[in-house]
Amino acid sequence: MSHRTLPPAAHGAGVPASAATMAPPPRTAAPPPSGNEPLSGSGPLPGMEPPSGSEPLSIWPRSAAPLGHDDLAVGGVPLTEIADRFGTPVYVLDEDEVRHRCRAYLRAFPDADVCYAAKAFLCRAMVHWVHEEGLGLDVCSAGELELAVTTGFPPERIVLHGNAKSPADLRAALRLGVGRIVIDSTSEIARLAAAVPAGSRQRVLVRVVPGIAAGGHAKIRTGTDDQKFGLSIADGSAQHAIARILSQPRLELVGLHCHLGSQITTVKPYLSAVRRLIGLLARIHEQHGVTLPELDLGGGHGIAYRPGEPALDLPSLSTKIRAELAGGCAAAGLPVPRLAVEPGRAIAGPAGVVLYRVLAVKRTGAHTFVAVDGGMSDNPRPALYGVRYAPRLIGRRPSAAPEPVTVVGRHCEAGDVLAADVPLPGDIRPGDLLAVPVAGAYHLSMASGYNLVGRPPVIAVTKGHARLLVRRESLADIQERDIGL
Repeated sequence: MSHRTLPPAAHGAGVPASAATMAPPPRTAAPPPSGNEPLSGSGPLPGMEPPSGSEPLSIWPRSAAPLGHDDLAVGGVPLTEIADRFGTPVYVLDEDEVRHRCRAYLRAFPDADVCYAAKAFLCRAMVHWVHEEGLGLDVCSAGELELAVTTGFPPERIVLHGNAKSPADLRAALRLGVGRIVIDSTSEIARLAAAVPAGSRQRVLVRVVPGIAAGGHAKIRTGTDDQKFGLSIADGSAQHAIARILSQPRLELVGLHCHLGSQITTVKPYLSAVRRLIGLLARIHEQHGVTLPELDLGGGHGIAYRPGEPALDLPSLSTKIRAELAGGCAAAGLPVPRLAVEPGRAIAGPAGVVLYRVLAVKRTGAHTFVAVDGGMSDNPRPALYGVRYAPRLIGRRPSAAPEPVTVVGRHCEAGDVLAADVPLPGDIRPGDLLAVPVAGAYHLSMASGYNLVGRPPVIAVTKGHARLLVRRESLADIQERDIGL
């Protein structure tokens, strides 16, 4: 069924948490690991030792292993073999690392809904892995939603986000029976209510802005009042929207949603958000007599892109959030709502590696530029946010000491820089292979068609086997979209 029928309870009475949560599907994957395995990439996760901060492989997938002095294997497959077989640029995704990180989140938040943030990276295989591991899914468009549902993901375990959902987005969500729609503006309330068929109710959350600045860059901070997402608590917009939703018989308000930003590496902002959201829950109960049973704190959990960088401590996050939530609700005389979190980057990012082939080396004054066969069309993040990566030469043993170079892309932009001032062997030359870790999130999902280069393929590796998940975008693909004169 695409919609839920009206419950017998009167509107506005609230619903018990057990009735409003998204029950996880039966686990069909292998049982989770014992919890003693070391984890690389995003810092410590529950039951595991943190990586040594400056260890060169600390940010790579756990399966990464040196092969002699000139190669690396991920998932038991040599990276040079992948480059030879599938060409470059090419994304490599470690399936076991993805699954491991899903399980780590479920261990850290055993009584919460963990929803994978599809915007980080989505393909049919990723949908399948996330579903098998028992996570929910949050999507931002009809495209992401349709891909997930047609792959077999249960729509009732999907949350639809978006600051400007199109009519097509809302129609798809209602037609497919999406579990939650996050209302992001007052104008969306009437549009959504009008689209819900008579006799049905759609469960919704309200995205509120708590006025907290957090995140690795100004362009990815979404918890303050000076950006496009959500409804402000400070100016009363959130309270006004809540009152309007409660007056709509076809909408069932089940909770609050908050997303502070991305690349957050400390717990403190989340605790501040919990306190402010509990205050809002208390006001809703006092003014409307409604007890909302759900609280979604979004994601934004920071990971390390280079050895030694900070990462969010997931066990600490879980422990402190739950303590803050329990204490705050007890003081406010409220039941503790069902918690939800939405990790994306922290699951996909460290599981991915991208391989590039060096095309040219240019020494200009004091600068050495190493140009590769990809760039901002397959990874715009350095140009957008100034992200810094740690590329590594593989495939041959260097004969010169490292020296600072700038790895640049092939596109016609001076800002097409993939890694500035990074140490690479002084004898680096055309034909060399570079591997860049932590490339699983916001690379292919943000890729463009600039210069009509074509987007790279995605290769899954596990237990010594490599298989194609997403094929390379060809010139024929690009030309077929061009209708002509």
